[in-house]
Amino acid sequence: MYDTIGIWVGAFFTLAIYSFLYKENPVYRLAEHLVVGISLGYTMVLIYNTVILPKLLEPLFAGNHWILIIPGLLGLLYITRFIPSIAWLSRYPIAFIMGTGMGIGFPLTMKAYVLRQLEAAMVPLYESGMPWYEVFGNIVMIFGTLAALIYFFFSKPHKGLFFGTGSKIGIWVIMLGFGATFGFTVMGRISLLIGRIQYLLGDWLHIIE
Repeated sequence: MYDTIGIWVGAFFTLAIYSFLYKENPVYRLAEHLVVGISLGYTMVLIYNTVILPKLLEPLFAGNHWILIIPGLLGLLYITRFIPSIAWLSRYPIAFIMGTGMGIGFPLTMKAYVLRQLEAAMVPLYESGMPWYEVFGNIVMIFGTLAALIYFFFSKPHKGLFFGTGSKIGIWVIMLGFGATFGFTVMGRISLLIGRIQYLLGDWLHIIE
């Protein structure tokens, strides 16, 4: 019985979200608000059970991690945003989180988006026994990367053989990259749509197996 109710509820809210394709309507807004509210409630419970309880409350009640009072108080200062007279206190945890996030995230971002990209671009143009298509791919990747970098080099006018031709090739390389990224994104969305259609026609209406 509960499985049947769950299937009907899922089908209803799936159709409610897709009703936005016609126009915005109260049914869509109901589904939208429920998604946001349920997601927020689930996240709060998840954070409490995985972070606050095991990493703050339990060590404090054990009596051997009193230093955790400091992050606990910083977290409570977020609530002051709802009290106008002392709302300025919420700036302290926000500043702490932003500073810590920058300190931790900057080297990770540099490694993932700069150093790893440079490492991936440093490939040999040719090695003994390398198939021709791999040689061609390495040449395209290296010169395509250089052309894209030339396009973003604004200290010199994009004129002449090097900067002019290089920037034009860079535009094509960038557009190919954007197109591939957009195609991958669309493919992911289409996969989600196919999954929902299979749910409606299979689990709900039993038209397909």
